Order: sequence, then C-alpha cells, then structure tokens
Amino acid sequence: MKNIFDKLHKASEEAAPVIKGDKVPGMHFNPLEHDSVQKVAMAALRKHKLYPVCTYKNQVSDNFIFIECNMKIYDVDEPNQFVEIDGCSAMGKLDKFGSGNAMSYARKYAFLNALNLKTGLDNDDGVEAKPFAKKTAPIKQNTKSTNVAATDWINQMQSVAKHSKSQLYFEKNLTPIRDEYKDDLTLIATDPIEQLRVDTEYNKLKSQIQSRGTNVR
Repeated sequence: MKNIFDKLHKASEEAAPVIKGDKVPGMHFNPLEHDSVQKVAMAALRKHKLYPVCTYKNQVSDNFIFIECNMKIYDVDEPNQFVEIDGCSAMGKLDKFGSGNAMSYARKYAFLNALNLKTGLDNDDGVEAKPFAKKTAPIKQNTKSTNVAATDWINQMQSVAKHSKSQLYFEKNLTPIRDEYKDDLTLIATDPIEQLRVDTEYNKLKSQIQSRGTNVR
C-alpha cells in the first residue's frame, strides 16, 4: 500500500491546472480564486483517498483581522497518517465578510502549497499575446528576470522579518516596501514558480516570527 507521501506526490502530478478568473475593474491581474483552487485540489486529493482538515488561528487588531490556516491532509485508508501544511495566512477587513475572506484566502494557499498546483496558464497575460501598437514615447520596462526580482524581494522580506516583533508588525512594515517594489511584484506574479518561491519564504518568515515570539514569552 502506498504511504501518504506517495499518494500526495501522485495527486500533485495528476492535478489539473487552476484556471484564473476574469479581471475586474481596477485589477491589473487575473485573480486566482479560492473556489477554483479548491475544486482542482479536492478532485486530485479524493482520487487518491486523501482528505484535508483545516484549523484556524486569528489575531484582531484595530484595523484588520489576521488569520492563519493550518491544514492536515489525512490518508483515508490509514487515518493515523497525515501531512501538515502550516502557516498559510491572510488579512481581512474588520467587517462581517473579513474573517471569511481571510480564511478562504489562507486555505487557498494551503492547497497550492500542498499540491504545488499549476496556475497562470492559457488565460494569463503574455500567452499567445499580440504585439502592442507602437508608441511615440519610449516605455520604461522592468529589465530584471523574474528570478532576480523574486530574490530581491525575498531579501527585503528577510530584512524586515529580523526587525519585526510579531506577524502584525511584519505585515505593517512590509506595506510601504510593497509600494516601492510594485513593479517587481507584478513581474514575479507572471511566473508561477517564482511566485510560489516568494509565497513559501513569506509563510516561513511569518512562522519564524511567531516561534520567536513564543520563545520570548
């Protein structure tokens, strides 16, 4: 009988790509929607008799709610076997939709991390793209590769994490830097592999900050 890692590996290999949603006004990218990710992930997991169970932790500030999703994927044939996907998190507004939105967002990334789902395929910008009309004025372009942009942003996150006493401060301190690195972040979003590398490091840093705070207490 296959162990749970064999099953999860096979589920990852066989999982269909996640098709992104349509752009909405004011959004410069196609959204990766929770329901689409969950549909693909659950189809792959059920096929190999795996089942996810999520628990959530939350912190409430004056301006937002911060939710962390911890997912356990159980082997239905041997329920004592499971894989943990910890530390996927998101922030929501302090309204009646905030906690639900943040829970869905965090759960979405737990699925993505567990199965390394393929995203950003046929409907992404740059796929079968047509040339833009010629402009009279030159357009400034980001000459970085996605790998370099991702490495630069990871270095920035690591630097901020060193001086952040909690996950909430980490998020607060990153906000102005995100504006500075807006072009790099947009570039990284076009490369699913580099985006996953950035997301994985982001979640790892938050877990380290949380562990550091726990040890201090």
